[in-house]
Amino acid sequence: MRGVRAATPVRRRRAGWTGHLHRLAWWIGAPAFLAAAVYGTALFSHSSFGQSVLREASSRVLRLSAAIGLRVADIRVEGRETTDRETILDALGARPGTPILAVDPARAKQQLESLPWVRSALIERRLPDTLYVRLVERTPLALWQHSGKIELIDRTGAVIPVSHLDQFAKLPLVVGEDAASHASELLAMLASEPDLASRVTAAVQVGGRRWNLRIDNSIDVLLPADDPAGAWADLARLQRSSAILKRDVQAIDMRLPDRLVVRVVPESPKEAPTTKKGRLPAKNT
Repeated sequence: MRGVRAATPVRRRRAGWTGHLHRLAWWIGAPAFLAAAVYGTALFSHSSFGQSVLREASSRVLRLSAAIGLRVADIRVEGRETTDRETILDALGARPGTPILAVDPARAKQQLESLPWVRSALIERRLPDTLYVRLVERTPLALWQHSGKIELIDRTGAVIPVSHLDQFAKLPLVVGEDAASHASELLAMLASEPDLASRVTAAVQVGGRRWNLRIDNSIDVLLPADDPAGAWADLARLQRSSAILKRDVQAIDMRLPDRLVVRVVPESPKEAPTTKKGRLPAKNT
């Protein structure tokens, strides 16, 4: 009995070492096997045959998902004012019946934000069958003349790349290389006097510091670099009190803080009156 009892701890120690070796082999072998599997999958996917197999597998998965109800049945679009609905659907790459898992929200976002009128886009797949699209469209602010061309800009000063500007002819025109980035601030100031602002047809930025306004396509108003809002309010008061813009005014210079310089339209020189010359009477001889 003593021999039997003495042999039992030896077998347990051996079994313990065997378990440790098995666990050690697992911890070493499992990552190596996983790495080999990933590497093999990568090599397989880069081969033409592998790519074909993966495409076919992906296509089958999408068809199966559509068969069990994961297909587009409803496309909800919010924020659309100008962008054509068909253009949105083309950017999404989806129509009713399209497998909803085939729609890539990141790609659709990039496609939508490349459209002229879209400033930002949010796309969500709302399973099982709804695509939700929220657009923030650009709002036309003014026409921008610079470098010999005219472009449409939004409130941030960004160009809206449209080819036909005829429908925006009534928007104010800002002129100057840096005029676009300051147009929103200027037009907000002009809006403080809406009756007068509606008569401004162009604003020319001078030296990147101040503005000359063209009113009624005929009168130039030279605003100061310092406190242009105060000068604009003064002009509105003058118009209400004395209708200064109804006179034969060519320009109003408001750049000096203590005086107003008004240049009137020069009068045309009057022609000297002409007299008709008749024949002198004949002398009697």
